[in-house]
Amino acid sequence: MMPRRSVAATDPRGEPGAPLAPFRGRLARLLGPLHVTGVVWFRLHAFGAGLPEPLKRLAIGVFTALFHFALVRIRRAVAANLEAPLGPCGRVERERRIWRTFHAFAWSQTERYESLLGGGGFSVATEGREHWERALAGDRGLVLVTGHVGNWEMASMVPAAAEGRTTHVVREEELDPRAQAWVARRLGGREGAGYTTHFAHHDPLLGLALREALERGEIVALQGDRPRRGGGALPAEMFDRPVSLPVGPLALARQTGVPVLPAFVHREGRRRYTVVFAPAFTVERTAERQRDLARAARRLAAELEGAVRRSPHQWFVFRELWPGPLRGEVRAAG
Repeated sequence: MMPRRSVAATDPRGEPGAPLAPFRGRLARLLGPLHVTGVVWFRLHAFGAGLPEPLKRLAIGVFTALFHFALVRIRRAVAANLEAPLGPCGRVERERRIWRTFHAFAWSQTERYESLLGGGGFSVATEGREHWERALAGDRGLVLVTGHVGNWEMASMVPAAAEGRTTHVVREEELDPRAQAWVARRLGGREGAGYTTHFAHHDPLLGLALREALERGEIVALQGDRPRRGGGALPAEMFDRPVSLPVGPLALARQTGVPVLPAFVHREGRRRYTVVFAPAFTVERTAERQRDLARAARRLAAELEGAVRRSPHQWFVFRELWPGPLRGEVRAAG
């Protein structure tokens, strides 16, 4: 077991509970749409997803190498975060871990674009289906919570495809407004009966719409591992280290009384995935709201940790979760 650390989960500027997407600072303002979070890369990746298979594999290898070399901050974050599930390592193993993570992310994103562009041929197996069936018993709704492990979007597509239950998927907006507009157009073209995408923002009407959906017996799918900047965060632990989880999914389940079902999608190979359902749980509703939410956050964190241990190189968190002196070796490598 790793020793417990006293620091709180922060971003590099010391902001507790901040989003864990890549940091957009002065370089992002300088590069604009050419920054790694910019719309140019979204369009380029979508173009690459339509290439013939041999060229696609070559492009993924080339761009994995390019990003491995160029993205110093993200490379450092990946190496640092992976020390939690995999332990410390030397320089060669550290670079191998980074490469495997970047390569897995490239393939997951490519297959995401293939899906958005209408590509078929995906194989999706399930584990723990009994948890899924038990959680959906009766006419009550369900909060499906996932995390940034593998191709998380696949978890939200299973309900609409398999059960005919109306599914509401809540996504974070992209950091680049032009990239956000591009993604919104693509997702809008994929929506149909039983599948609706909402983008998280500060509109209080979104929360009301999601509550009403759950009361109608529908499914709400959210990410449970990235607090939004300015949003509430709950303290928990992963790998005996502090993390912050978003309040929203658990507060929604507590308010409506529906179960929370953790689900994680692991990439097994080319267009092959396994959706793993963990046992569902309910969020208590006592007079101590904060205590109820904290208990649920600890339960969810344990499921997140299990998913990361199963597929550590598919853990796509590109900000350091635990900044501090523990990784002086990693900092020197950047």
